[in-house]
Amino acid sequence: MDIYEEPKENRFYAITVDTARGIGGDYSAFVVFDITEMPYKVVAKYRDNKIAPMLYPEVVSKVGKDYNNAYVLVETNDIGQQVVQILHEEIEYDNIFSTVTEKGRQFVSPGFGRTTKLGVTTSKQVKRQGCFAFKSLMEEQKLLCFDADIIHEMSTFVEKGNTYQADEGYHDDCVMCMVLFGWLSANPFFKELTDVNTREGLYNQQMKSIQQNLTPFVMRKSNDEPEGEVIGGDYWLLDEEYAKKVQELGLKF
Repeated sequence: MDIYEEPKENRFYAITVDTARGIGGDYSAFVVFDITEMPYKVVAKYRDNKIAPMLYPEVVSKVGKDYNNAYVLVETNDIGQQVVQILHEEIEYDNIFSTVTEKGRQFVSPGFGRTTKLGVTTSKQVKRQGCFAFKSLMEEQKLLCFDADIIHEMSTFVEKGNTYQADEGYHDDCVMCMVLFGWLSANPFFKELTDVNTREGLYNQQMKSIQQNLTPFVMRKSNDEPEGEVIGGDYWLLDEEYAKKVQELGLKF
């Protein structure tokens, strides 16, 4: 367990969980995120390739309770289904994300209705959406991560065919937790839960950058009176012939 920030009062946290069989191969891993505001932050990480799936939910529950009863999203492929059942039925952990499938797509849901299930099945569609969202968050610096293991796994996480996975001889358990968080952050229910709109945040940041790089365009009146626009304290004009008049008025050209 690597901890980068201790739990803080009045902060909201989420945990994404990936499960292995605990026989010394792939790692059981989970990542703790501070989701109170953007940019999101990785505040803790756990990875162990020898912990038994029966004991793994106890670790997830302990850390989740420490981090203000964090919201937990468990991947339910293979042995992960057993982990989420123990977490819910035996440990009785409350804040577990549920999903619902509609028209072939999975969404995070409040957990009501017959078709909802605990955790998420990492289908090709979920993985693809999660990879794109995770990539955008990292490129726009809306997700901060300083963990060496995660960064190393990111460097060996490659495209193979129609999917993404670890290069031969490497692991992708931690980075898959990041992919799950990317998918989670783009869900409408996550936006309502945290009052943080990931797509809007990314869009506003990009538009601000674009607007700063645009050259202002100024029209000139037919009666030779200068017409300009004040931008950042400067008075912008189209023609240099008005520079002298602007200086006489005491404005910056």
